[in-house]
Amino acid sequence: MMQSLRDIMGNKDFGVPPEVAEIKAYVDRHFKSDVNITVQERAIVITTRSAALAGSLRPHLYKLKEQLKTDKKLIIRIG
Repeated sequence: MMQSLRDIMGNKDFGVPPEVAEIKAYVDRHFKSDVNITVQERAIVITTRSAALAGSLRPHLYKLKEQLKTDKKLIIRIG
């Protein structure tokens, strides 16, 4: 008997990782701006629209990493 894609993928949770919500809330609270977040195996990539935001966010990375309690590397990209 073959399983349908719905049967295979039906029990998967495709929700937003908690890191994404926390980073977006932090940036919105401190900078009133929106960022895109990509969670990878060993890194979390924060993509901003402006170099000014990227530069302002850089000194906050250590505090943000402690708040997230993660060992993943935080990377800022402009795009």
